[in-house]
Amino acid sequence: MKKSLKVIFITAFILSMFFSNKVYSKMQQQTYNYTIKTGDTLWKIAVANQSGVAEIVALNPSIANPNMIIAGQVIKIPDISQIKVQENEVARLVNIERSKVGLPALKYNWELSRVARAKSQDMADKNYFSHQSPTFGSTFSLITKYGIVYSAAGENIAYGYINPSTVMNGWMNSPGHKANILGKQYNEIGVGLTKNSKGQIYWTQIFIKK
Repeated sequence: MKKSLKVIFITAFILSMFFSNKVYSKMQQQTYNYTIKTGDTLWKIAVANQSGVAEIVALNPSIANPNMIIAGQVIKIPDISQIKVQENEVARLVNIERSKVGLPALKYNWELSRVARAKSQDMADKNYFSHQSPTFGSTFSLITKYGIVYSAAGENIAYGYINPSTVMNGWMNSPGHKANILGKQYNEIGVGLTKNSKGQIYWTQIFIKK
């Protein structure tokens, strides 16, 4: 199986971009039904699922106005529970490596994982492997779009690795990727993965300093 790794380091900058709802729909192929309760908002529902309002809207074209939902209405919610298990395991393994050299653990940021997941999905959809996307340019433009404030950031990407332990082993045996994982400047992490039509997994780690 072909495997590959790439790494990038950046300092903070501001960009704007548009990310298509079609991409969000493809990211969330598994769903479950949720009945809206009194007092619910799409944001509350999204936070509880560690997903995003955009992802929910993409799955529910009947929602004309995200600010107006009705109690009793049944909507589709992206089921990313199995994906999150693997993403959380990558973050756990990162913190194990950091602890070995006396570095503090990185805080897991689920909103940052949305960015990482979008990057992985874009690579799978567009059949490319690069830090520069033909869709939205730099991954870090997504961070700003999602309202995440940061002063420094780094990104590791990989594909062809079958699980968290193998991809982490690959990254830790690459000096550039290892430097991101053990970066003293970072305090938060997001992890995102997706599979292409052939079942090949694309992995993205994003590190930031807040």
